[in-house]
Amino acid sequence: MGRVEGKVVFITGAARGQGRAHALQLAAEGADIIAVDSLEDIATNEYPMARQSDLDETAKQVEALDRRVVALKADVRDRAGLRAALDQGVAELGRLDAVVAQAGIAPLGSPDQQAFLDAVQVDFVGVVNAVEAALPHLADGASVVATGSLAAMLPATTDNPAAGPGGQGYTWAKRAVASFVNDLALVLAPRSIRANAVHPTNVNTHMLNSDIMYKLFRPDLPSPTREDALLAFPAMNAMPVGFVEPEDIAQAVLFLVSDESRFVTGMQLRVDAGGYLKARPQQPTF
Repeated sequence: MGRVEGKVVFITGAARGQGRAHALQLAAEGADIIAVDSLEDIATNEYPMARQSDLDETAKQVEALDRRVVALKADVRDRAGLRAALDQGVAELGRLDAVVAQAGIAPLGSPDQQAFLDAVQVDFVGVVNAVEAALPHLADGASVVATGSLAAMLPATTDNPAAGPGGQGYTWAKRAVASFVNDLALVLAPRSIRANAVHPTNVNTHMLNSDIMYKLFRPDLPSPTREDALLAFPAMNAMPVGFVEPEDIAQAVLFLVSDESRFVTGMQLRVDAGGYLKARPQQPTF
């Protein structure tokens, strides 16, 4: 028996990166998956979004693990469309035990003020929309997991002027996710539905491996490459690593979806290689 055997999990942003890693880790432990992704670029976001071929690959890999999957195009900013996709998935798979609100963008560097709103719409409103769509289907004892960010928990990271309006929007949205999860956990507690947030450090995904991220980490260079940025990535963390893998975050998500975490709620779980501690060390109280 897997750790989430027989559960059905709804994952947004599932076509690649962390979303795909969550889908595969949960499927490997026995879950069936409802996977959605927008599959369309956002003008203020420099790096390209996932494509249909990415979502198809996620579905193919889930099926290779002998689990069922419903993979659909849906944008987390479109509440009605997202609800329709989830309703279709639940109708096919029969139930819903957890939602992993993973979809996110980092429209950094753009001077366009719309970048602020785009970040908020995807990174915060998208989380609210996913939870709202899922809630009518969730049974008592279910799990809600949302993706936050270490960067948003620290000053002068994504909210620095070089990151532009989108950086400010990303920071606001991810901090709002932390607050939302804290209060949502209290609201859902009478039904034993727990709500938790995972806050990763740099993760080895398309978001990190983009020209705008290289520029933010190496502002001393006019056109930094990934090789240049690799020298700066470790500055984020206390442990001697520049980034973690999507599978490292998926392990935390697996725990929060599984019944092992049945009394864990309102948690701000940092998978950050000590990045938060490095920036904000705990002051002794004794």
